Amino acid sequence: MQFDGAVVREQGVTFAIVVVKSHVLNSSHSIDEARTGFSRHFPGMPLILMAQNSRGRPTYQGRKDIVNFLSKIDPSRIPWKRYTV
Repeated sequence: MQFDGAVVREQGVTFAIVVVKSHVLNSSHSIDEARTGFSRHFPGMPLILMAQNSRGRPTYQGRKDIVNFLSKIDPSRIPWKRYTV
């Protein structure tokens, strides 16, 4: 399996971001499944889910302070990486 994500260290907090399909963020059940599946690859880190609309605008889901931070920066500043597991 491959997925796109990033580990970010900012303001003393290390967290992970994982790119998901936009429909995942529309259902609390899908969010819980995604969190369960991806959290094993980023143990002990807060996990943020990110989806993009058709225009590439991101929507973040997760810890509110991190989501607020991410909403104010350009996604191109995030150190994205393709993970193969």
